[in-house]
Amino acid sequence: MHLERLELKHSRLTVLIFLALILGVLFGHFCPHIAVKMRTFAVIFLRMVKMIIAPLLFATLVTGIAGHGDVKQLGKIGVKTIIYFEVVTTLALIIGLTMGNIFNPGKGFISGTVANPELLKEAGLMAVTTPHTSIAEMVMNIFPTSIVQSMAEGNLLQIVVFSIFMAVACCTVGKKAKPVMDVLHSVAQIMFKFTEYVMYFAPLGIFGAIASTVGMNGLAILKNYAKIIFSLYTALAVFVLLVLFIACKYARISLRNLLKAIQEPAILAFTTASSEAAFPKALEIMERFGVPQNIVSFVMPTGYTFNLDGSTLYLAMAVIFSSQICGINLGLNQQVLMMLALMLTSKGVAGVPRVSLVVLAGTLASFNIPLIGVAILLGIDQILDMGRTTVNLVGNCVATVVIARWENAFDYDKMKRFISDCDKEDKELEMICCEQVTNKIEGK
Repeated sequence: MHLERLELKHSRLTVLIFLALILGVLFGHFCPHIAVKMRTFAVIFLRMVKMIIAPLLFATLVTGIAGHGDVKQLGKIGVKTIIYFEVVTTLALIIGLTMGNIFNPGKGFISGTVANPELLKEAGLMAVTTPHTSIAEMVMNIFPTSIVQSMAEGNLLQIVVFSIFMAVACCTVGKKAKPVMDVLHSVAQIMFKFTEYVMYFAPLGIFGAIASTVGMNGLAILKNYAKIIFSLYTALAVFVLLVLFIACKYARISLRNLLKAIQEPAILAFTTASSEAAFPKALEIMERFGVPQNIVSFVMPTGYTFNLDGSTLYLAMAVIFSSQICGINLGLNQQVLMMLALMLTSKGVAGVPRVSLVVLAGTLASFNIPLIGVAILLGIDQILDMGRTTVNLVGNCVATVVIARWENAFDYDKMKRFISDCDKEDKELEMICCEQVTNKIEGK
């Protein structure tokens, strides 16, 4: 009974999030000057989420790995995860390139009306910002010097590395580690409950994020940038319906059911354009969906560094856009060379604001392509980021299922129960809404 009430609360929360999204658009359009100030609510919500991530990830990953007790299997999971990530991100690049050449988003674009000097200056600064100086530095940055610093900076990959070493040490020590494991089990349960409380503030945070975005840019900006926005979102949809659909077929699950299961974190990712906002909820849902704790706690945070499908696809299309508005038609060899450069420079990047644009600006500069395209994209980065962040989340959720299936560890019975509970709560919510409407009509 308690579980049913909890599920019903989640359904109502999803409805409130949708309402917040609609109200945010309306408020931002009709009251733009006030709406811009609403971003404070979004920032507060994101900060509340960020304070959950580090302890939640650390506790779930250590207990998941140490509780399983098979260190060799962890190595196998790691290798399979990296192989899957490389295959999927390569396909994302190919789709981004293909759709970019089909739609030609930069041709016929009037850049003089939107690329103002301030944005050009910021694009120039991005071009000299180097996320990595070498592959060696990228590898070194994976290993933390202080777990406290890693948690404070929100560096998920460093937290994963520390947690793995901690879990292996707990396995080696054996029974002596039991008190620590008991504490971490309790911490994990507490943080999941903590996440539930923080999610109650999601509608307010989403309202603030959407209202401030619409208030700052206005709905008219959608018309000015219609071609690039349409091209990117179409490419993202093709990637989901083609690549992720095939991945789900391999895992023997329905993509539709998965999308329905993660609709709440997906909405959070879309409206806030922040992967961190959706991470705790996605972690919880995928475990309830049937993915073992040790796999979901390892694959998902690693994916936020190495499996940014939406961002990778966006970079491929942004290169085509930026070259076309300058009248440069890149040949196939040049496009492939730039894609290889993007694959290397975008891996292992964490904690860099607007990292996709930073990588894009640096790559364009190294190939002597003007940065006006970056300046133009900077003007609508929030709108584009909403789409690519959502696909990043969906891609990582699918990755956890695929790796679990690959390891023959996915719990299909648990998935069926979860889907059944979701269908039941939807029916209950529909009945409640019908009763409320009926009561209002009869009251009148």
